[in-house]
Amino acid sequence: MRPNPSSPIAGADEAPRLLTGPPLQAEPGVVTEYHSQRDWVTRRVLLGSDVLGLLVALLVITVAWVLSTTHVLFGLLALPGWIVLFNAYGLYDREIKRLNHGSLDDLPHLFHALLLGSVLMWVYFLALPVEKLRFDSLLGFAATLLVCFLTFRAVGRRLVIARRGPERVLLIGEGEIVALLARKMRTHPEYAAEPVGVMGKSRSEAEPGLPHFGDPADVRGFMDAISNNGVDRVLIARSGLEVETLVEVIRSCRHLHTKVSVVPEVYDALGQSVEIDDLAGVTVLGLNPPVLSRSSRVLKRTMDILGAGALLIVCSPALLGVAAAVKIDSKGPILFRQRRVGRYGRRFDLLKFRTMVVGAEAMQEGLRERSRDPHWLLIDDDPRLTRIGKFLRHTSLDELPQLFNVLRGEMSLVGPRPVIESEDRQLVGWRRSRVDLTPGLTGLWQVLGRTTIPFEEMVKLDYLYVTNWSLWTDIRLMLQTLPVVLTRRGVN
Repeated sequence: MRPNPSSPIAGADEAPRLLTGPPLQAEPGVVTEYHSQRDWVTRRVLLGSDVLGLLVALLVITVAWVLSTTHVLFGLLALPGWIVLFNAYGLYDREIKRLNHGSLDDLPHLFHALLLGSVLMWVYFLALPVEKLRFDSLLGFAATLLVCFLTFRAVGRRLVIARRGPERVLLIGEGEIVALLARKMRTHPEYAAEPVGVMGKSRSEAEPGLPHFGDPADVRGFMDAISNNGVDRVLIARSGLEVETLVEVIRSCRHLHTKVSVVPEVYDALGQSVEIDDLAGVTVLGLNPPVLSRSSRVLKRTMDILGAGALLIVCSPALLGVAAAVKIDSKGPILFRQRRVGRYGRRFDLLKFRTMVVGAEAMQEGLRERSRDPHWLLIDDDPRLTRIGKFLRHTSLDELPQLFNVLRGEMSLVGPRPVIESEDRQLVGWRRSRVDLTPGLTGLWQVLGRTTIPFEEMVKLDYLYVTNWSLWTDIRLMLQTLPVVLTRRGVN
């Protein structure tokens, strides 16, 4: 049983025993420790997933490369060493610190750990009185292990969520940032985070559906809100608290074994590529350089050419089939061309399979009043769509011709959304930085929800992508695009 989130603060007798230990005492200065079992369970499940992955990988190379019994025995003896290595890479502690628990976020750390572990495994068998491991068997072990880790860890996380429920989050802050964070947690179930209430100096109108638990400066009330509502994490965002009070809040969370996350004051200008630095004990956040280096641009363009070329070859049967279906379904051209704004404001014709009747753009103004967003036309059951057009929109197959835009250098595989000229005229000031990079076939906006994200927020996401670009970011967004397409999330 979970606490009732609709109640401001559940009574001590009503609070479920998700947390162990006696009730908090009322005497001032007395701090009682509570310990949530979630983190303990999560670490053990991930550990079990990794051990299972190691055993499966060892079994695969034993069968595929016919290893001797001695090899298998020494391989089993090496398993604790692998676990120690993974722990050294933070593959168990990072899970507790982060709100985002996606398996893809583990990939860089897993890859580095596997690379070092494979080298150590090679040296390990060289030192043993057995035949050395063949390079191809070691490579097969590492590749199998990577697949097993990503798979078993994803399954393990789902089991924890199914058993323990989503992580319960108490927000500290006021105003629009609180509403934004609550909405993001509610609309992104992959984070498995549930906002249960807000604490701030005063109640704000921008706290829809969330109970207000009072001022966090009242440390006694703050601790009661955590203990009585089964809070797993406190998320601090623009709280306006005095530094001393903020430190006391964090100290109280440590005593209650409650995790703490902090949204930086300048969160709109930061991103995931921020480097945490130290200046004589003062925490400093380092941002990406203001422009991409020449080597980064060459690397990104090379990936675009190779990726788009390969996708065109693989998808050529689908391209021919869709082209024939569009031609048969309705009168008009197969391809739809629309003028879009690219890098540095250059105009280009974006290619898509035609999904609407001829003359659809002329009908746009008449439908404007039905739009759910004032910045662009966003309506349900658009009467301009053809029969095959609805199918193409829902499956995103209408986007395939944009691979030709990528080959021509007008677009990239990953980048900001390519906006039309009327939308581009709305972008002023810092928003213009989104044209520093070539627009993409996919990107943050597409992965995080497409049309479920308002125009202004889309602009901020594009800004964050441009100012935080990295090769790994592009690879991760491409990997995240496929499930988004298959689930038809945010399709208009």
